[in-house]
Amino acid sequence: MSTALPEPWTLQGVLDDTFAGIRQRLQSFQPQLRPREVGVVASVSTGIARVHGLPHVGFEELLTFAGGLSGIAFNLDEGGVDVVLLGDHTHLHAGQEVQRTGRVMDVAVGDALLGRVIDPLGRALDGLGGVATSARLPIERPAAAIMDRAPVTEPLQTGLKVIDALIPIGRGQRELILGDRQTGKTAIAIDTIFNQRGKDVLCVYCAIGQRASAVAKAVANLREKGALEYTVVVVAEGNDAPGLAYIAPYAATSIAEHFMASGRDVLIVYDDLTHHARAYRELSLLLRRPPGREAFPGDIFYIHSRMLERATHLNEAHGGGSMTALPIIETEAQNISAYIPTNLISITDGQIVLSPSLFALGVLPAVDVGQSVSRVGGKAQRAAYRTVAGDLKLAYAQFEEFETFARFGARLDEDTQRFITHGQRVRACLSQSELSPVSVPAQVAILLALNAALFDAVPLEGMAAAQQAVEGAADALPDDLRLRLADADRLSDTDRERITEAARQALERFQGQAESSPVLSGAEPGTHVR
Repeated sequence: MSTALPEPWTLQGVLDDTFAGIRQRLQSFQPQLRPREVGVVASVSTGIARVHGLPHVGFEELLTFAGGLSGIAFNLDEGGVDVVLLGDHTHLHAGQEVQRTGRVMDVAVGDALLGRVIDPLGRALDGLGGVATSARLPIERPAAAIMDRAPVTEPLQTGLKVIDALIPIGRGQRELILGDRQTGKTAIAIDTIFNQRGKDVLCVYCAIGQRASAVAKAVANLREKGALEYTVVVVAEGNDAPGLAYIAPYAATSIAEHFMASGRDVLIVYDDLTHHARAYRELSLLLRRPPGREAFPGDIFYIHSRMLERATHLNEAHGGGSMTALPIIETEAQNISAYIPTNLISITDGQIVLSPSLFALGVLPAVDVGQSVSRVGGKAQRAAYRTVAGDLKLAYAQFEEFETFARFGARLDEDTQRFITHGQRVRACLSQSELSPVSVPAQVAILLALNAALFDAVPLEGMAAAQQAVEGAADALPDDLRLRLADADRLSDTDRERITEAARQALERFQGQAESSPVLSGAEPGTHVR
């Protein structure tokens, strides 16, 4: 039996067909010439490169250098272009080639970023491989128009009693956190992210110029508590190029905006904008831009305002999503009148001021209630809070004044002693350990017990256990009552009595004789505070 192949399948036939196809492609090929601008690096300094030979480059256009290094065109002069470098430039030297990309700096966005730790360029830092996303957004985008925005009507619960009750934050608000070094600013932000678990709020944590150990600790806490699964962490470490620190918050904002545009609620934390301002000052001075107050460039206000203006609550026609911003600022010796703090205070919708003296006393979170304010969140605060916390802020501020005066060593009358005793219980109830958020029903129960003076007979050393008992009683409330605390327009008298009675029963075993004199020893007899 013959095994010969038919003529078309012989080796010669296959080769003839292949060469015929190649000849046909060559005859139909039309070469296309594409012009490409190529420049030359003239000089390199810390984080900055001077480039010649790119006459048509645009402002903030992305340029590529040897070794995959990227840069952003900042100064466009007749003699050349000053480029902010986005990475290690030690391998860069004069004479190397630089190319235009024709696009501005952008960042990868999408659900694939949730649970990941990335740098401002979208590169993974967590060792879990590359980030696979199909969408990208420019890091610089116009803020939503006023007519596209809606009022702030929904609260953003932080899980911290002192903030939720006295300085409420709404979804779509910009609330500044400021204080000296090591006063618990980052702890408040991490606690707020942790409290969004199960509340359908996505989070973006942007670390700018932080130590690698501090960032690793924050990421470890988020992972341990199960909060990393709905959080994106954008990191520009302290030893990174100043250009990366500059673009980090803008990249994080674009990531958050993508979620907001899809109708979701987002919380973004900038930790912190002091390092961002310093990085921009460093770049501006290297670029020979004229310095202004505190050596910062004149447009430092604009770079922060155009970024924070992107945080808003969109109306239903645009998806109804929201982006709540918590920028963090570091002050020096509690000087909130410095250049950067005053800029951010005027841009944001309120501020949470942390006091180093309260931190030293162990009052955590160390929130200075007298100087802190929320200009928007009160409209979004739950009705149950407005009912029970209306006069608490004023009473607490008055207590702090009385306490300061009583330290001079005065013998107080009974009314003043009761007032200070009650104020000390208020302070103890507003104190809270890190990574231990309190639910809304538990917070309302504690505040109602405070208003009813149920804690006044509890010794200060037993306040922590007493609060836990009230929280347990609140968790045991009927489900319908717990739902009304979150949804009802007002707290009815019946509901108030039921919650107060539950708190009273929980505190019965803690009742004891509180300290009769909470003031200083050595007071002169016959001296009273009027």
